Amino acid sequence: MRLVAALSVLSLGLAAQQAPAPSPAKQPPPNPTNLKILKVTSGAEVGQIMRTFTTGLGVQCSYCHVAGNFPSDENPKKDEARKMIAMAQKINAEFPDGKMHVTCYTCHRGEAQPKTAPEPKQ
Repeated sequence: MRLVAALSVLSLGLAAQQAPAPSPAKQPPPNPTNLKILKVTSGAEVGQIMRTFTTGLGVQCSYCHVAGNFPSDENPKKDEARKMIAMAQKINAEFPDGKMHVTCYTCHRGEAQPKTAPEPKQ
């Protein structure tokens, strides 16, 4: 019994001394391809922009993209998104101060389909 207890303590001590396995280095996202509207050059820039889109519309990536194949144009929602991005860019370009005044969130408010009328009062 003492031998089992001693071996248990010894094995716990050895396990604590072992260095944790090194975590794999985080790779930067690949450079984007098949961009038709966005004017960016790095995967990090695209990732930041896409996070604002998912927040603005309250959706996940697969709402507009084919899962695992982001450059694909098979999902018709992607073309619709491009048209909406172009619309927002055009509106923002008309402001003389050069600031972004309109985003996806302006109309969508976190919902895939923007409301076009107020909720009925009860």
